[in-house]
Amino acid sequence: MKLTGSYKINLEKQKIWEALNDPEILKQAIPGCEEFNKKSDTEFSAKATNKIGPFNATFSGDIELKDLNPPNSYKILGSGNSLVGFASGEAEVKLEDTENGTNLIYSVEAQVGGKIAQVGSRLIDMTAKKMADIFFGKFSELISSEKNESSEIAESDDQKVSVSKMNYRYLTAVVVLGIFLIYWMFLK
Repeated sequence: MKLTGSYKINLEKQKIWEALNDPEILKQAIPGCEEFNKKSDTEFSAKATNKIGPFNATFSGDIELKDLNPPNSYKILGSGNSLVGFASGEAEVKLEDTENGTNLIYSVEAQVGGKIAQVGSRLIDMTAKKMADIFFGKFSELISSEKNESSEIAESDDQKVSVSKMNYRYLTAVVVLGIFLIYWMFLK
């Protein structure tokens, strides 16, 4: 199964890259995310529960980051299991500067098996796209409100607020996890 898409975010590329590496922002943006743990600098584990049709399914998965090119691109490899099946695959994520912000572009290839593979591919694709829209919508909302809070602090203190750099590996792990969770949900 393949899924591609892009989202325009009205922030500079570096700010988006940093936010994509903030584990708290990612945990909040991934639908149903309960755990997001760092195993090493390039390996993560996550757990999320979502309602898919009449079922509540809990998915646990491992994520590995490859080909890191901050703040421009990376590749995410992932695999996960639930009682309804398994999924594995890889995603490429790119950030490109635009006139009024940044374009986040993703391309995912995934393989699924078990009960979730019995659902039609059209339904799986539609569900995955919906989950991606939820993730990126929530992500955009979170980083936009964070930007506004930072602006208010800077204005009230009449000084610049320095933003600490975040580990870019979290971004990759979260995006991969989000994509795999989306595929799992659609395949159930």
